[in-house]
Amino acid sequence: MFKKGFLWLGILLSFTCLGQSENRCPIIPRPAHLETREGRFVLSNTTIVRIPAANPELRTLAENFIRQVNTASGLTLGIQSANESGAAESVLTFRSVGDTGLGAEGYRMDVTTRTITIEAAQPAGFFYAIQSLYQLLPPEIFSSTRVSTAVNWSVPACRIEDQPRYSYRGLHLDVARHFFPVSFIKKYIDLLALHKFNTFHWHLTDDQGWRIEIKKYPKLTQVGSQRQETLIGHYYESDPQQFDGKPYGGFYTQEEVREVVRYAQSRYVTVIPEIEMPGHALAALAAYPEYGCSDGPYETATKWGIFTDVFCPYEKTFTFLQDILSEVMDLFPGPYIHIGGDECPKVAWKRSPYCQQLIKKLKLKNENQLQSYFTARIDKFITSKGRKMIGWDEIMDGNAPPIQVSPSATVMSWRGVEGGIRAARLGHDVIMTPENFVYLDHYQGDRAQEPLAFGRLTPLEETYSYNPTPAELPDRVQKHMMGIQANVWTEYLKTPGQVEYMVWPRAAAVAEIAWTPATQKSWPDFTQRLPDLFRRLDYLQTTYSRAYYAVRIESMPQSDGHVQLALFTNEKAAEIRYTTDGSEPGSQSVRYDRPLRLDKPTSLKAVTVKNGQVIGAVQRWNVAVSKATGKTIRLATPTMKPRDADPAILIDGQYGTTVGYLQEMQGVAGVKTADLNATIDLTEPQSIQTVTIGLVRATAGSILLPRAVEVAVSDDGQAFRTVKTVSMNPTERGKQAIIRQTLTFEPVRGRYVRIIARNVGKVPAGMPKAGQSAWIVADEITVD
Repeated sequence: MFKKGFLWLGILLSFTCLGQSENRCPIIPRPAHLETREGRFVLSNTTIVRIPAANPELRTLAENFIRQVNTASGLTLGIQSANESGAAESVLTFRSVGDTGLGAEGYRMDVTTRTITIEAAQPAGFFYAIQSLYQLLPPEIFSSTRVSTAVNWSVPACRIEDQPRYSYRGLHLDVARHFFPVSFIKKYIDLLALHKFNTFHWHLTDDQGWRIEIKKYPKLTQVGSQRQETLIGHYYESDPQQFDGKPYGGFYTQEEVREVVRYAQSRYVTVIPEIEMPGHALAALAAYPEYGCSDGPYETATKWGIFTDVFCPYEKTFTFLQDILSEVMDLFPGPYIHIGGDECPKVAWKRSPYCQQLIKKLKLKNENQLQSYFTARIDKFITSKGRKMIGWDEIMDGNAPPIQVSPSATVMSWRGVEGGIRAARLGHDVIMTPENFVYLDHYQGDRAQEPLAFGRLTPLEETYSYNPTPAELPDRVQKHMMGIQANVWTEYLKTPGQVEYMVWPRAAAVAEIAWTPATQKSWPDFTQRLPDLFRRLDYLQTTYSRAYYAVRIESMPQSDGHVQLALFTNEKAAEIRYTTDGSEPGSQSVRYDRPLRLDKPTSLKAVTVKNGQVIGAVQRWNVAVSKATGKTIRLATPTMKPRDADPAILIDGQYGTTVGYLQEMQGVAGVKTADLNATIDLTEPQSIQTVTIGLVRATAGSILLPRAVEVAVSDDGQAFRTVKTVSMNPTERGKQAIIRQTLTFEPVRGRYVRIIARNVGKVPAGMPKAGQSAWIVADEITVD
């Protein structure tokens, strides 16, 4: 993927234009202080780059910049030491300064029509200045071949004084669930560094795979890096679960790890390895079962989730883990070692006579404190080697005298923000990484139309809105907030392109949170810089999501039986084009200018267009229109999924979806144990002969089809006569779906229509969660 001799940006690329820049200085993350001026600095064959004498590190940075400019533009910029004489029409000067106020990563950049002057106290500051300079140049600067079209190779005149808000700015990648080659890891680091992240968190081990070579324990990769097969789809998507039947594996040799670490260092990125313990250990136990609480056998996990088999706190287990960590510390010279510590069930420990005896011996209260003992032992070992331990916020659970992790342990707060605030109040450094804001494996657009992802929805704007350090926290707590990290878990991300799609542009939002002062953040300004970001990513051959530009709809059913549909897009300067004939919309399709009035079932497709170009993915909806649309509906039992939902969602014209977490299903309504009993008032007697109801089948989540569906009609809403009953099979299993059940009968007249889906009550024997209360969940109801 990378060509020898190209600097880190040199990747073979293609160009996709999203229109002209809307921001004169479209840098992401936004600098702390930015002042624009009139005019532009124009690069030419006479431009000279001047660097301090006897500074090889800065010379390398300057030469890399020159090489990229020359490659993309065909220009021949020269380089001089500051003590060399000679005049030039335009000069880019790098100047080392002793200004401690800039810190290790800060810089100043002054751009006039004839000069660019960059000042920094440390090499990292120069590196980040160059990243800003790249982003001030046209996006074509990222081409790995000479650009054939006419380009204005210039930089807008401006003055920047910049340094980061947080010292820790991290991006994570899980390679245990799915493995990615070194070439992609390098590209991931390239993009990370371009956006001024300074930490790469490498999640190397988990239940589904052990990905790092350990010389002393070769079976970790011989056995633990392999799994027999992989789950297809979401965890609860199919009943029974479906697997691909294909062996899966991969790991990094120690030399490959060193190569990645060196590569990251040259981009001022620290690599933090994560070796999971005491939970998420199945891959390791499959290789070395003697370190589990039972005799095994264990098997590298083939599906996702949390497993009860964890490391047992034998003395030999600590020796095993310390040996592993010793090799890991030899490979990773950075200050931090991540030990996981999350999602460790205590089932095996409760059953283990050894663990129960150890709890008594140590005078611990429970198994939670046993985990604290485990973590404290590992923490003490890591600290003795001159390193610092990082763990997920569970390392604070059960953490109380006399068993405590050291004050130097750093906490990553992922289960919301409360754990991080608590840890900071106790004096621990904290990295904020709350899943509801910065887990980039979540869906980022309409889940029914996005690629497979983790269940929740976290759109770009929600990520951007996060503030890791609330102003109301006292200074003594704020000083422990080291920074922020975004996490990318790869259960559902098999390829580099899928990872990139989930990461960008949300990682750019995280970069701005991490670097830019809170007072300088601006969502409208950030969105104006997105077109330039996307053009850069095009040149960097990076897949990204355009979900921000997607068209959204709002259904407004009317009492006269038609549906009004309002269409929206985030991009205010764009227009929406749509079709209703089944064809794909484009820049020449009908332009949306007012809510659409639909009086029959319609297939609607829409897309966002700007400057004559399509900038978002096509969005698709099937709209239901029937005699029930917009009428009044009443449920005999209030909905519990989602709780107290408006029953009108069952006749609003929009079909629901079960994509994502079952508790977050959209456009559906469910009841537990009881029948789903819906009565629709058609406002006047009408002839009807067909009723269709959508019914959710998600048996892994106790959502069953009803045992029967009945339709009854009434003239007065009191006396109902049944016109049709159909039996259904609540034990029917399969892939999670919405089953549309149609009941057809001889035409009858009535004002009120009652639809009853009869609940089986309890989940039958032989099914998942047998004996638990069964749910009935319904989707759109139509009456014709």
